[in-house]
Amino acid sequence: MLIFCGFIAAQDAALVVEEQIICTAIEDRAPSGVDSSFANDVGKLYCFTKITGSEDTTTVSHVWYLGDEEKAKVELSVKGKTWRTWSSKNIDPSWAGNWKVEVVSANGDVLASKSFVITAPAE
Repeated sequence: MLIFCGFIAAQDAALVVEEQIICTAIEDRAPSGVDSSFANDVGKLYCFTKITGSEDTTTVSHVWYLGDEEKAKVELSVKGKTWRTWSSKNIDPSWAGNWKVEVVSANGDVLASKSFVITAPAE
């Protein structure tokens, strides 16, 4: 059992986030509408992630935060040495502020983080 646990930790340590992109759409498995600032009426955003280094099937999670408040956690499968995956989050218009999405390995290590802003309309 200890050997197996060590394998999981070593396997997750080999994962590398090659790309992490916040966007408004995924078209043909690629991000579209890429930016770091979005209007509060955007409706939905996507976090696209390209991961390399997996020797076996594993998982990562996208954890969406508004400030320090976790808004969503989405578990995603990684099934190859190079794997593209994404999650989406519906954005309530009242959720203006500083956001980030962390990519977290199956053993809880933060592999990458991407920040972006949801802007409120000018009054």
